[in-house]
Amino acid sequence: MKKSSLKTEATAVSTPATDLTLAERVMAPTPKFFRMLRTIGVVIGLVGGAILASPLALPAAIVTVGGYLALAGSIVTGVSQTAVGKE
Repeated sequence: MKKSSLKTEATAVSTPATDLTLAERVMAPTPKFFRMLRTIGVVIGLVGGAILASPLALPAAIVTVGGYLALAGSIVTGVSQTAVGKE
């Protein structure tokens, strides 16, 4: 069986940001700005999910906005998680 190619966090930091795989980028330390942006994205996604999962009958426009919020939150969170700082 092939061993995992994931590197430790210390090794991922010493590798230039352009040479990192997606798994290494996700495991590498995230800069403070992107950590804050990731948290905002999670909150936006949760608000959108709450609107979509509401047991009340909401107008179609509000449900559509909830879907867009959930999508935007997940995109912001994903992009922010893969950001790495300069070496």
